[in-house]
Parts: sequence; C-alpha cells; structure tokens
Amino acid sequence: EKIELVNENKNLRAQLTAGECISGFIGTSSPMQTAFDTIKKVAAVDCNVLLQADTGTGKEMAARAIHSLSPRKDAPFVSFNCGGFAEELISSELFGYEKGAFTGATATKIGLLESADRGSVFLDEIGEMPHAMQVRLLNVIQNKEIMRVGGTKPIFLDVRLIAATNKDLKKAVADGEFREDLFYRLNVVSIPLPTLSERRDDIPLLISHFIRKFNRAFGKKIQNISAPALAVLMGYNFPGNVRELENIVQRAVALAEGDVIEVTDLPADLQSLEFSTLEG
Repeated sequence: EKIELVNENKNLRAQLTAGECISGFIGTSSPMQTAFDTIKKVAAVDCNVLLQADTGTGKEMAARAIHSLSPRKDAPFVSFNCGGFAEELISSELFGYEKGAFTGATATKIGLLESADRGSVFLDEIGEMPHAMQVRLLNVIQNKEIMRVGGTKPIFLDVRLIAATNKDLKKAVADGEFREDLFYRLNVVSIPLPTLSERRDDIPLLISHFIRKFNRAFGKKIQNISAPALAVLMGYNFPGNVRELENIVQRAVALAEGDVIEVTDLPADLQSLEFSTLEG
C-alpha cells in the first residue's frame, strides 16, 4: 500500500509538470487550462481586466500572473483591498496627499496609484469601493491623471488596472450601488476563475503541492494522503475554495503522526462527512 501511495505521488508530480500552468497556480483540469489560456492572451494586451470569482479562487495570483506576463512586468505591481476601509483612508492610500493637507499630514505621501506608474494596480473587492472613490477612479481611467489630497496640480499616470470582485457587479449597477460607466471601463476583458468544486480533478495535485509546502514549513515527512481521506476531500464542496483546502492540509500535516494523512487528521466536520457517507 505504501509503494502504491509513493507511485501515485510520483504520477501526480508528473501530471503537474506536463500540464500547462502559470506561476502560482496548480492545475491541469480543463477549467484551469481555459483560465490559463485567457490570462496569457489578456496579459499581452494592455487593457483593464475584471476578475470575477469567489473568495479563495486565486484572484490576486491571477492578477500577478497577468502583470508578470505583460510588457509591464519590469514595472511595479501594487495591490489594494477596497473592502472594509473608510473613504478617507482609501483616498489617502490610493491617491496620496500633500504635506499639510490635513492634521497629521507632516510630509507628502505618494499614493499606491502613483507608486505603480508604468506598472499594474490590483484592486480587490472593487464592488465595496465607496461611490465617491468610484468617481475618482473613473477620472484616473479617463484622464490618466490623479490629484493628491490637498494637491493643486494633476499628476500624469500610466497604469493598468486589474480589478476583482466576488459580487455580481451587473446587479450592483442595476441596484445603483456601482457606477455603470466605471463598470464598463473596468470590464474591458472579464476573466472568470473556476471554483474548486468546478475543478475537482485538481484536488489531488493541490493536496500533493500543499503537503510538500508544509513538510518544509513544519519539518515533517508526510508522503501522501490515504485513499479514504482523499475520498472525503474529493466529495467536499469547499465553500472556501483552494484557500480552505490549503488550511485543511496545513492542519493535517501538522497533526499527522505517521507519514500518511488519515481521515482522523482532517477537521471533525469532515470526519463526520465520511461517517455519514458510510452510513448512507
């Protein structure tokens, strides 16, 4: 059985090598190959991109891949999460401010947009951006310039915007929550990223990758995952997608006492899933 597990692990690595992959991603399934192909095509064209995908599917990795494969690869790549921040903070972080613009502004600050000149800017959770900031971002796209908070002179800017969201932006536009003109400016090319449930064939590859990753991190020597444990994970829906799978494998590697991950090394709710499956 151990020899079979070792051979299976070697086969998974061979599949991974043979597959068409992009830096940061693991996957040889048809949905991922389609995504890789689209990313490569879009990277070569200097246009804004909208990544529409669930949390945990790798939106920032896709954005970094687009940047690294583009003519802008030698220029900066900066990222900013638009969710959960007050309008004033978003303004100062993205656009910067001049010395004396407000109390506490003791020196001029270069904003993230300005610091990424000639490069790419990744705006995650764009659907959460306040309306006033949407107006300012639209001006950046249309006029290719920014104005620091407290500034009087516009600053020319050459950046590529890669936005991401797990919201239905078309519905947000219809509900008046997101500007229609900004939506179309960002959505020049839309790239949907598959959920883990839509690419189940990649689960064994991902598990193998994460086992190696956390073996190095924890000084462990886990060789593989048992067939029953793999069956449990193959049947799970993964609402948190690849990020959730990574956390599950990290926990399993940390807790495993032997050199193979067993069902008992999985979270309790997944162990219950196995028992209910057996009973059914």
